[in-house]
Order: sequence, then structure tokens, then C-alpha cells
Amino acid sequence: MGKYFGTDGFRGEANRGLTATHAFQIGRFLGGFYKEQKGERAKFIIGKDTRRSSYMLEYALCAGLTSSGADAYLLHVTTTPSIAYVVRTEDFDGGIMISASHNPFYDNGIKLINSRGEKLDETTIARVEAYLDGKTPEMPLAEKDEIGRTVDYAAGRNRYMGYLISLAIRSYRGMKVGLDCANGSSWMLAKSIFDALGAKTYVINAEPDGTNINMNCGSTHIEGLQELVRREKLDVGFAYDGDADRCLAVDENGDVVDGDKILYIYGRYMKERGKLLNNTVVTTIMSNMGLYKAFDELGINYEKTAVGDKYVYENMLANGHRLGGEQSGHIIFSKYASTGDGILTSIKLMEVILERKTTLSKLAAPVRIYPQLLENVRVADKEAALAAPALLAAVKQAEQELGDNGRVLIRPSGTEPVIRVMVEAETDEICRKYVNRLAAEVK
Repeated sequence: MGKYFGTDGFRGEANRGLTATHAFQIGRFLGGFYKEQKGERAKFIIGKDTRRSSYMLEYALCAGLTSSGADAYLLHVTTTPSIAYVVRTEDFDGGIMISASHNPFYDNGIKLINSRGEKLDETTIARVEAYLDGKTPEMPLAEKDEIGRTVDYAAGRNRYMGYLISLAIRSYRGMKVGLDCANGSSWMLAKSIFDALGAKTYVINAEPDGTNINMNCGSTHIEGLQELVRREKLDVGFAYDGDADRCLAVDENGDVVDGDKILYIYGRYMKERGKLLNNTVVTTIMSNMGLYKAFDELGINYEKTAVGDKYVYENMLANGHRLGGEQSGHIIFSKYASTGDGILTSIKLMEVILERKTTLSKLAAPVRIYPQLLENVRVADKEAALAAPALLAAVKQAEQELGDNGRVLIRPSGTEPVIRVMVEAETDEICRKYVNRLAAEVK
């Protein structure tokens, strides 16, 4: 991670940690740098979520790109995976998504995507950061007919929607589906896709006003969707985050099916059909012990990466794996996408439900999730906190006491000034005991 860019882009409070000046400079660097690399005008796709500050950052990025001679194609309010799709299927040099994902509305972020629809490489990110800090020469300003232009490119978003619809192998007619759009990027896309596939669709949190994105809704506050599924007696529900690159599900009983259970359901489905390349699913260190025990029973191998869908995808790409993801709902189907895609995840879960002619609760039943408690502790210096001898000793003692019946994970957030303290054990009481002890040491 660099000074500005973490595991999921440049993120900070709008006009404090992340300003329009930052966005202008990023756009100006990318436009000039890619022109130098290819010897001709560069083309970038830009998308945004529904935060009020997204418009400010969008215009600043456009000004930066066009002032350096690049063209900016605008998908307007759209999802992160749609940017990745358009970039990799059409003739673009890169993509930019303006979003802070599941963060509150007053935060925002800038995610950079390469021409293959993947997160931008660390070497180029380092060049962007050096330019932001004034350590490299200014990019020359374009003049006359070399100045770039902005282009309305909503058609690209429509093609992405058509692509998702084409991946469904069965009609959803007769299925009652709930969607929680988190007042974010999916609010105009998800319902249209499910309606086109024949579902009777029930939608909540699809009235964005610029300040209500992720507010007590979406994949980080799934209680509203649970209540909707129970009240309307729906077959299934799907909840997205602000930029719709993650998805959590709710079964017909109103119980949550998280990313670990989604990986189990689709991993088993792929193995049964002989489609699970290398017989391996890629997870992160945050995945639950229950998932691994369930995989062991099926004879499915697994790999563990650092937290972040970026690291999951890098592992999948390097080793040829087809399925990977995070407990939080970033699920990557590498045959179809280069990033986590919440709506695609919904379509893939619907496929299993319909093909196996069963309910989501039965599909998820073999996974016994161990209680897991996570507490975020704000700190001034993440590295210093993690290196504190007292904390290291406390972690070692906790691990010895838990043995094979639990685990401890202490890690820094990639996007916030916090240390995440996680304990997994056989009961909630045991988890709370050790989280309290370790959080106190961090504080």
C-alpha cells in the first residue's frame, strides 16, 4: 500500500483526505502518461456511485484527463464491475471508478483499472503517487486540437447489463426475489436485470439522494432485506454495497448467506459438474473455519490470501483458478469477470437454486459457521500498534489457549486508520472474551 492508494484505491473523506485537486492531478497524470506510453491520445472510461461528492470528483478527473489530451467516456452512475467489463471488452486504455464502496456517504474514493479490467499495477500507482507529491515533472498541457473531450457513454452500461442477462441459463419466472440496492450504484441496474429475466422483484433502498448510500442498508446492514424476505415470503434476497462489487444473500427463511457460504455453494456446484479447475477455491485469511471443514468433506482444496479481492484475483490469475472471494461478499468468477461483481454473484446463485431445484437454505446447510467477532480499533499509527510487544504476547497467549478450536487475526485496515481484531471460536462468549482482551492491548 502506498501513501494515498490502499488495497481498494485512493480513499478518504471528500474535500479532506480526497479533494478535487487530487482528482484533477490523477486525471492529468494518467492522460499524459498513457499518451507517452502509446504515442497517441488515450481513452478512459469513468463511472461513479451516488455520493454527492462523486460529481465533483468526476468533473475534476475529466478536466485533468482532457487537459493532458486524453478522452473521457462517461458511464455516469454505474457499478465498479461494469467499468471493468467495458474496459476489457472495448478499446480503452483504462477505467476509473469513483466510489468508497461500503463507506459512509461523506467518504469517497478513486479506483484505477487497467485495460484488462484489473486493478492497476503497483508500479503505475507509485508513479501516480509521486506525481501527486510533486516528485516528477508536470505533465504538459494539451493545446489546440490535442485537447481531449468528454463523451456520454451510457451505451456501455447498457451493454454490460445485456451481458449479465445473457449469462442466466434459466428463466426466473415464478421466483420472488428481493433486492437491496444500498441507495448506490445498482439502483438503476439490478431491478431491470431481474425483471428482464422474469422474476417478481421486490426492491428496497433504491432512492439515492447523495447522502443515504449504505445508510442502514445494503450488504453491511442486511437486516432490512431479511425483514423484507420474511414479510413478503420471498424465495431469496440479494444485498449489494455502494458500488455493487459485493453481494450477500438472504435465504427463504430470512437467514444470511455470506460470502463463505456462497463460495461453498458455487464451489460444490462447479465440482459436481467437473468445472472447478484445479479443484481449488481461493479465499482470504478472514474466511471461517467452518468453510474449510466443509470443503475438506467435499475434497475441495483451498488457498488463502491477504484480505482484499485484489489479492484473491492475483492468486486466481497466477494459478488458473476459476472461483474465489471474500466472506464480505466479493466473489470472483474469473471466467466471466476480472473483479468482484454483486449482480453477477446473484445470477450465479440463482443458477444453482434453479438447476438443483432446491432452496438456498438447503444449499448452504452443510457449512457450520463458527462464531466470529470482529472489532475495529482506531489508532494513530497502525504499524506501531501492530509491533507493540504487549500485543504480540497477548496474541501468542490467546492462540495457545484456543488451540485447534479457534483462531486470532489482527490486521490493519487497508482503507481506514484502524486495527481489526478478529477472534473465531466455538461460542460467542469465548470470542468476546478474547476480542476484549486483545482490543484493550491495541488501545
